[in-house]
Amino acid sequence: MRQRRLMNQINVVPYIDVMLVLLVIFMVTAPMVQPGNIEVPSAGPLAAPPSEAMIIEVGKDGSLALRETSNASARKLTEIEFQRALQTAMAAKPEQSFLVRADSSLPYQKVIDVLEAARELGVRKIGLETRSSSGGK
Repeated sequence: MRQRRLMNQINVVPYIDVMLVLLVIFMVTAPMVQPGNIEVPSAGPLAAPPSEAMIIEVGKDGSLALRETSNASARKLTEIEFQRALQTAMAAKPEQSFLVRADSSLPYQKVIDVLEAARELGVRKIGLETRSSSGGK
């Protein structure tokens, strides 16, 4: 009687067949998947900002300015002066509210940096100023 030898190799052909079938499935279904569209909300009628809110202005070049009120003139500040001004305002009135008025062509990361800096200094009431689609504030 003849003795059988043990097979010490893996047959990979079935695995390759499965992988090719999966590849074909993905190649066929990928063009059919529609990318999701994000609808950005637009601002409707806007409420007037609080009159006691200090306004943080961020210019096109990323420059910072601070207005005590909406009618006051803006003071241009360096980042260190900006931090000191926020600390002073928060020490004088801990519940002081702030509005960030940023240029529309400014990269969003700069606005986030300003919000983060304010948060680190203890600002709790902060908002973003928006304009309605009709162009008014």
